[in-house]
Amino acid sequence: MEFDAWSVFVDVGAICLLLLVGKLLRASIPLVQRLLLPASILAGGLGLALGPHGLGLIPFSDQLETYATILTAAVFGSLALSAPMNWGRLRRARVMWSYSVSTYVLQWGLGALFTVGVLGLFVQLPDGFGLLLAAGWAGGFGTASAVGTTLADNGWEQATSLAFTSATTGVLVAIVGGLILAKWSVRKGRVAAYAGAAGLPAELRTGLVSNPNDRHPIGYATVSPNSLEPLALQLALIVAVTFAGYLVTEAVARVFPDVSVPVFAAAFLLGMLFRLVIDRTPARAYLDSTTIRSLSGTATDLLVTVGIAAIVPSVVVAYAVPLALLFGFGLLFCVLVFTLLTPRLFLDRWVERGLFTWGWLTASVSTGLALLRIVDPKLRTGTAEEFGLAYVGFAPVEIGTAIVAPLLVIAGFTGGFIALALVLGIGLLILTFALRWPAKTGEPGERRTDVAPEG
Repeated sequence: MEFDAWSVFVDVGAICLLLLVGKLLRASIPLVQRLLLPASILAGGLGLALGPHGLGLIPFSDQLETYATILTAAVFGSLALSAPMNWGRLRRARVMWSYSVSTYVLQWGLGALFTVGVLGLFVQLPDGFGLLLAAGWAGGFGTASAVGTTLADNGWEQATSLAFTSATTGVLVAIVGGLILAKWSVRKGRVAAYAGAAGLPAELRTGLVSNPNDRHPIGYATVSPNSLEPLALQLALIVAVTFAGYLVTEAVARVFPDVSVPVFAAAFLLGMLFRLVIDRTPARAYLDSTTIRSLSGTATDLLVTVGIAAIVPSVVVAYAVPLALLFGFGLLFCVLVFTLLTPRLFLDRWVERGLFTWGWLTASVSTGLALLRIVDPKLRTGTAEEFGLAYVGFAPVEIGTAIVAPLLVIAGFTGGFIALALVLGIGLLILTFALRWPAKTGEPGERRTDVAPEG
């Protein structure tokens, strides 16, 4: 069938309908609520089951992966636009920063090392296979799409489907594993408060904000609607940055045919440059970060739905054994981080911080916050605030790794990337303990608990 504007409309209409159905399922089915499954995950699963790779009931076009590439660029471009550059607050959350950076880069490096050093002994795999673990788990759907697209554009066409499979598996590991760890911590007496999934606020369980007093604006009008709708201004900024990123990649491809620059990387860099410039002009008052973050979240929901619906089951089956082994290794890594590293870094209330990290290290920050609310219902430990401060210094590492890792592997520097990731991750942990940062994190008068895990 010829692809035209109506094909786009059918695709978008079906995706939006699936999101509505996913939202209805989350709001009404207790099991879905206990598992904390996002509506976008449910929508993507339905799209996969009912789309061309499933029952064939939804007439999706063959452009779903292209949509995912565009949405990824929009997400990364909006990330750069959403907040001013401010690095000074990192010192207030240095242990969380060290913890986040080291575990993040180690998941990348160890995943690649496991693939080369273990899986590579038994089966021949593409050089980028080892990146799928961290791209889908710690990176989430946005990074999975970015890395998968970069690898696919450089000859490994199945990479995108496998990357989205990794991200989907990561969400399940995050939720099921997080609930198991929370209950285990309760039995060990390691948490001061425990709400359980059923004890979470209705807002988190159903996803519906029923109390009008708890509803917050998703943005602010910075221009008058009689000149331009405020939402249109912020949306135009995101689309313009994303479009500019595309033009840059096309220009580079024409000048250097052998060089492939990911659109999401160009969009992020241009967005960051735009933000740096606009912050030095009066125009900064008219860029609303709240609206941009809301639009970025919308793009992410669409990306998750499209990404899962675009998975090709036959590709996953072909790589089923090495994927299962890679995910098993990733699960072991995250369990060791929770049980061995977390208590030695945070000393006090380490379970809460560990569960939060478990969530974002396997799925997303929002999943980590949901798990945190299970053992810290009123968010009194300060975990969220610490991560918010630490993220100022963590974000460049997170985004930079997603951009650089696949490019290094494609260029043939897999060994160099593994060495760099391990040196950075392990070296940062050694420095953290050498400077005795963990010993300085306990609050005055707070009882120290669970300095080390039980044997």
